[in-house]
Amino acid sequence: MKEKAILYCEGQFGESDGKTANGLIRRSQKYQITCVIDSTKTGMDAGKVLEGFDNGIPIYRDLTEAMDQLTEVPKYFIYGIAPKDAILSIKERRIFLNAMSLGMDIVNGLHEFISEDAEFKQQAKKYRVKLYDIRKPLANRYLHLFTGDILNVKTPKIAILGTDCAVGKRTTAMKLITALKERGLRASFIGTGQTSLIQGEKYGIALDAIPSEFMTGELENAVVEANIHEKPDVIILEGQGALSHPAFISSCAIIRGGKPDGIIVQHPPRRINRVDFEYLPMPTLASEIELIERFSQSKVIAITINHDDMSENEVADTIKAYEQDYRLPTTDTLIHGCNKLVKAVLDAFPELKEKTTN
Repeated sequence: MKEKAILYCEGQFGESDGKTANGLIRRSQKYQITCVIDSTKTGMDAGKVLEGFDNGIPIYRDLTEAMDQLTEVPKYFIYGIAPKDAILSIKERRIFLNAMSLGMDIVNGLHEFISEDAEFKQQAKKYRVKLYDIRKPLANRYLHLFTGDILNVKTPKIAILGTDCAVGKRTTAMKLITALKERGLRASFIGTGQTSLIQGEKYGIALDAIPSEFMTGELENAVVEANIHEKPDVIILEGQGALSHPAFISSCAIIRGGKPDGIIVQHPPRRINRVDFEYLPMPTLASEIELIERFSQSKVIAITINHDDMSENEVADTIKAYEQDYRLPTTDTLIHGCNKLVKAVLDAFPELKEKTTN
């Protein structure tokens, strides 16, 4: 049974830095989201903001309004923002302390670990609540080094990579998993960020919080474990950042530790500069595909589009142009679904066709 939770996303819901909250609204296996807190969208429906149709999850101005409107205090208060600096502001600290005083456990996906903060620890003890730091890794002695066991995983592995952060890689991965399962295939997902862990995915790690020496080994171990215990027909790897992004190395670890057999690349055609790095221009889709294929020694099998700032006609024209230019199936999964991606997977791995049910 899912536990009820409030989702805090002040000023960022539906935006790129609100991707944790956005992801939880779209999919949560662990929590029942009762409301979102974002004063800039007070009175709106969370589903309407994200998908264009109501899902019955209201957006409130602040925690006080949420408590006035809800019939009971949810068990969890989830921080749904993924900012560049990943540090709580003084205002946010006060909100956390207030939520604890109301008896809510705190779910935190930042690099700042509240379970190590003296004030938070004292407040948690006083009100008998728990503090969950999703990104906090185990001690090094419990982490995995690369072993090469990934070379023995014969199950097709597909990585959803991108040209930047916050382009919808996880959303595409989730939709593809669902589409593959609808075709009768056993599909396993390997999460690599805090959002997928908060969503309740069974296999994965917050890769950007792992010491670099263990990154490939931790990713490899997650894939091997999923392959052993789930016996999937196909494994989907969630991408992080971009291989070309100078600020992140997660994509390198995903490629090295996961050894993908095929890659899907997600790209926002209208984005000019990197998210949160306005001084860094976006790479071209062509340059990213070339870099990925050279580095991974694997092939890109499809392209997906993030349609931010694009009309449906522009999306349609871009899909047509990309398919002509790159000779790769291209789609926008939020608009057109995953039929093209499923076909691309089956074409790349024909042995899977025999396992489909329709």
